Amino acid sequence: MREPARTSRRSVLVSRPLLLILAAIACLGVVGTWSAPAASAHSRLVSSDPENGASLSAGPQAVTLTFNEPIQSAYAVVNVVGPDNHFWQSGEPVVDGKDVRVAVGELGPTGEYTVNYRVTSADGHVISGQRTFELTVAGNGRPGALADDSATFENDGTPVWYYIVGAVVVLAIGLGIVFWLTRRSKSS
Repeated sequence: MREPARTSRRSVLVSRPLLLILAAIACLGVVGTWSAPAASAHSRLVSSDPENGASLSAGPQAVTLTFNEPIQSAYAVVNVVGPDNHFWQSGEPVVDGKDVRVAVGELGPTGEYTVNYRVTSADGHVISGQRTFELTVAGNGRPGALADDSATFENDGTPVWYYIVGAVVVLAIGLGIVFWLTRRSKSS
């Protein structure tokens, strides 16, 4: 009668290392998934009018941003900030499929104008960034309100520390499972 007990005990001992290996592989798979770079399937800016870095002798009547996919009309923000740190766009941006356009009044001082944008792609991903153009001949336009620091947008993406914390949590859980299973097999 003792033989069957040994056989069952052996099968338990053989299955525990296998279980530990499978748990370790599962933890590594989860960590690998979390630390993998994000897919670049989101919308992106493909062109602008005026072009990025263009030198203009007269200000444009509008700034148009063209994306590779349609953009949601809700929450679209486009502003034009002059070298005097004032807004120069007039009105709200208009979304037409892949294009986002904002009217620009007559510009004023010469120098670099920054086009800041923040839009939402069709899949809900927020896209933000900047383009610039230079006005080489001063205009007679009247500036809008003074731009504050919230007028500039940067696309920083997800902070790296989220991935580090997630990896540490998964690793701790995985090690806890391994220690728990090892301890149980020693006490048996």
